[in-house]
Amino acid sequence: MRARALIAATLLGLAGTIVTTSTATAAPTCADPTAALSVEEQRLALPAPAQILSRSGFDRFERVFTPSLCALRNDRIAKTVISAQGRALWEAAVARAQGHLPPGTLPVTDDRPLYWARLQLSRALKQWTPSFALSPAARAGLLDALEQSSRGQNSVAYKGRGKRILVSGFDPFQLDQDIRRSNPSGATALALDGTVIQTPSGPARIETAMFPVLWDPFAAGMVERTFLPRLTEVDMFTTISQGRVGRFDVERYNGRWRGGFPDNNNLSRTEVIPIPAGVPTVTPAPEFVPTTLPYAAIVAAPTGRFPVLDNTSVTEIPAGQTAPVVSPTGPTPGSVARAGGGGNYLSNEIAYRATLLRDALGAQIPGGHLHTPVLEFGPGNTTELTDPVFAQNQLDIINQVRAVLVVAAGTLAR
Repeated sequence: MRARALIAATLLGLAGTIVTTSTATAAPTCADPTAALSVEEQRLALPAPAQILSRSGFDRFERVFTPSLCALRNDRIAKTVISAQGRALWEAAVARAQGHLPPGTLPVTDDRPLYWARLQLSRALKQWTPSFALSPAARAGLLDALEQSSRGQNSVAYKGRGKRILVSGFDPFQLDQDIRRSNPSGATALALDGTVIQTPSGPARIETAMFPVLWDPFAAGMVERTFLPRLTEVDMFTTISQGRVGRFDVERYNGRWRGGFPDNNNLSRTEVIPIPAGVPTVTPAPEFVPTTLPYAAIVAAPTGRFPVLDNTSVTEIPAGQTAPVVSPTGPTPGSVARAGGGGNYLSNEIAYRATLLRDALGAQIPGGHLHTPVLEFGPGNTTELTDPVFAQNQLDIINQVRAVLVVAAGTLAR
């Protein structure tokens, strides 16, 4: 982990060198504040994001990144620098979550500084007016490079011997209901990235990546791009998201349906999950794809304070019928999916995509989805960014996910 912190510091130094050069004579100005922003980026104007960034010290990334753009002279150099800054942000968030950087006055495991800092960088990149011609497609490519690097999606790397586990988490969501929200799956991804757990099957290294709560990047293949190079080299994978209050769920079945709930840009998509062209898949596409995680062992083990349930329920349109019904014991033959055990939002979708890819590749490995409890604030806290109950809940969820992974990896052959 100390090496990761050094990488982050080195990359920050790279960007810092650029901004120092550009500000030696005059403050750089190369931004169009009228450029169109996403709904997510527009929320940066609210007080809570600014407080999260200042209290964690993660507002420093935008202060380096925005003026450094003015020094860039072509799109090739731009991609290198932007990717480096995204990687610096990811590595710093991981280092902070694991106690290797000062946390400021927010919980050490907090995922929110990474989320809001990334949006500051993407906003700056959209408002940037470069000194060279930059097409909309080229700018989109730079934004994608920032997304991949700042989410750890292109830096998964396994070292040494032992089992290999891939874990994914999500950004905060439902921010129009409460702008303060954290996502315990994202906090878990940061806390566990690059760590080694000791299991009955020997040591296992965990690598993680983060995903947005957005429909369109999933349709474009972000999940498959991240998972495809890894599923043939890992021993187990677990997609993780926030689920129900007071419980963990091992979701037994993942359904082939998008239910239309608004995403973080307030966009809805109601349709069959679209699989991008050019990736391995199963044809015809199954309506439901099952977990291969060792759910019986996970449920039976004492992993923490929250109960862990084997959730077999799905929503389906039974064969020969037209109305959806809940099937508590799993899909029935010939039915059409309307929700997996994890619903029909992006948590179900990442699980469907990852497990479908597992089957398309013929990867005989445990893989599936784990829903965490909802991360709750203390009673009566409707305004503060954190409180002792919130911090303890976040830590307890992370520790219990780690314990679940120990149990699951312990079932692997030595």
